[in-house]
Amino acid sequence: MITLSTADINLWIAALLWPLTRILGLIAAAPLFGNGSVPVTVKVALGVLLALIIAPTVPALPGADPLSLAGLLILLQEALVGLAMGFSMRIVFAAVEMAGEIGSLTMGLGFATFFDPNTQGRSSAISQFLALMATMAFLATNTHLVLLSVLVESFSSLPVSAQPLYGGGFKQLADWGGKIFSTGVQLSLPIVAALLITNVALGILTRAAPALNLFGIGFPITLGVGLLVLAMSLPYLATPLQQLFLDGIERTRLMPRTWSERASLPLRPAPRADR
Repeated sequence: MITLSTADINLWIAALLWPLTRILGLIAAAPLFGNGSVPVTVKVALGVLLALIIAPTVPALPGADPLSLAGLLILLQEALVGLAMGFSMRIVFAAVEMAGEIGSLTMGLGFATFFDPNTQGRSSAISQFLALMATMAFLATNTHLVLLSVLVESFSSLPVSAQPLYGGGFKQLADWGGKIFSTGVQLSLPIVAALLITNVALGILTRAAPALNLFGIGFPITLGVGLLVLAMSLPYLATPLQQLFLDGIERTRLMPRTWSERASLPLRPAPRADR
């Protein structure tokens, strides 16, 4: 006769619940998986399926009760790890969207905005277009599969533990967020440079012929030049996008290692003041 104790049931629940929490955290924040157009049922089903596959390979788990305070703290910590890993990859797409926002403002398309289901806000038309291009490149390069492999690897580099996380990992995530502005400006430089030359030429033309209506001819010209430069630069976006994906994957892989390396260091006793 098979008998099950409460400890065995708690161990089985924890073996599935804690990895599932990290997986769902990554799915909620990562690009493509966490898209607002994907139903919540599909996200949860994907997370449970991945947890059933990954759970047997997870290293030894702490012996805390999942319903105790220690178990709830571990649950919260795993959710933070998954969200941080997914957000690291989401920053790459935010940089591409930032480039679209800069290009739209320079072209004069700042008024052409659409509802973005990811951020629950509004974004420009060029930003949405570049985000769709980045999503197709994300799928074409199988980066979504690499991201899942990094998630599986994180359970070995940062096992499920009751030890609190080191705050330096979140500082690295904040530093990585600066990539949004630097990369966004770099990707939008062709449009900004072309429109700067166009605006200078329009200014010289207005000075030479004051009778011309600058507002009547300026907007169609800047819009046409911006779209033309965007179309010409699209074939050359493959290399920087691929490099961005590689940087995002590497940052996602290094974050759990940073927490695990810091957690493995012995705690130094506080120095005592001489009396």
